[in-house]
Amino acid sequence: MDLTRVVVVDIEATCWEGKPPQGQKNEIIEFGIALLNVKTGEVEANEGILVKPITSEISPFCTSLTTITPEMVATDGLPFAEACAYLQQQYQTKNRIWASYGAYDYNQIQKQCLQQQVLFPLGVQHLNVKAFFNLKHKMSYPVGMSQALEKLGLPLTGTHHRGVDDSRNIAAILAHLLR
Repeated sequence: MDLTRVVVVDIEATCWEGKPPQGQKNEIIEFGIALLNVKTGEVEANEGILVKPITSEISPFCTSLTTITPEMVATDGLPFAEACAYLQQQYQTKNRIWASYGAYDYNQIQKQCLQQQVLFPLGVQHLNVKAFFNLKHKMSYPVGMSQALEKLGLPLTGTHHRGVDDSRNIAAILAHLLR
């Protein structure tokens, strides 16, 4: 286990303003990745990996929230299984602790892996940054990522609800907590 770096993951998934249309369900459309050097607190790599959904469409609401368009995933998206393989190869995700803000990302990745019969691409050691933040600050209620950044006096950089940017923001929170 490489404990020198943490792979911070933030996913974006298809979404709708109300209930999903008949036959559609939430599917990952972006893996945001930030590779955090634990010693220096620096993000050594940061990227967004677009993923092509197979059972749902990217709604106008989803595009307005994430800025991810159907055209973007059609042109630059990978099939889910290829995106998972890329994560493992590029970031050695099976040999590193990985982190996310809350449990949604963990649950959605796990659910989609089961549905598509793809091996879970991340290691067994998961760090819930939201829980860590709330415990460290003795919060009586959980706060969202943007509220955590604000409480720490850190700027929200990039576009909120874009995996590539949110993973970098979560890495900044984690780096602050590890000081």
